[in-house]
Amino acid sequence: MTTTESTSAAQQSTDRVRLDKDHDSHIARITICNPQKKNAMAPEDCELMGRHLDDIAEDDAIKVVLVRGEGGVFTTGVDLNRAYGWYDTPGDDRRPSQRRRLAVDRKGQRMFHDFIGFPKATIVQVESYALGLGLELALAADLAVVSRQAKIGMPAARFLGPVLGNVALFMHRLGPVIARDLMLTGRTATGAEFESAKLFTRFVDEQDVAAETEALAALVAKMPADGIAIAKEAYRLVEASSALGLEETTAYLFHSYGTNLRFEPDEFNFVKERAKSGTSEAFRKRDEHYGTGSAQ
Repeated sequence: MTTTESTSAAQQSTDRVRLDKDHDSHIARITICNPQKKNAMAPEDCELMGRHLDDIAEDDAIKVVLVRGEGGVFTTGVDLNRAYGWYDTPGDDRRPSQRRRLAVDRKGQRMFHDFIGFPKATIVQVESYALGLGLELALAADLAVVSRQAKIGMPAARFLGPVLGNVALFMHRLGPVIARDLMLTGRTATGAEFESAKLFTRFVDEQDVAAETEALAALVAKMPADGIAIAKEAYRLVEASSALGLEETTAYLFHSYGTNLRFEPDEFNFVKERAKSGTSEAFRKRDEHYGTGSAQ
């Protein structure tokens, strides 16, 4: 059975996040479908994913939700053509107020918070890229199958500042050393870098990720449904006593505060460069600014 919901946003957004439910296997699959942009997601796509999760949460026949990207790519994160535009208020050309920024970010983080405490087992299939919100989803899931060749990180830190995403989640799942490395440098790592530390559930080569993820989902789906539900509540209760318990508030608060930057003359300003030269040229200038080398 396939469910595709309509939204009040652009009709095409309903095609960019697809829900398929298989009651016989007890597995639901959410697929990010924006291959022209390497499965980048707009705010309305995240809202639609949230509604799909609500649907799954109420479906008693589903035990496992698998999140993946179409065409062998998980996601490159937020569609940066929309960067900062989501704070705009129609008819108001002034700089967005702090209350507007907080309201938008609180709404935007809701899906990620729900995913962390989701009542079904969650599995993420990481192929090619898990950048920005893709990394957040991989860290928020119960289980993640990661390609050793996948590119992983928070590259938007290089133009939106190093307080992006869910800092409490990053510190809890990655540890302070790796979390600071990825955020303060904005560098992109490979999945293989995280294998020895066992930061994700399974590490396989790119061509094996889909099959390994499906096998893992099928194995988890053999567990009793009540057992999974009770386990998820137990995990959430225990983790609430750790730094992860702060994530519901800190995620949107830090994003609103941390991206409200003033850039100095010798610092790279992505939004300014994009407005002047376009997105592709802004990315080129970003790479030129940060350079290449062993620390990149």
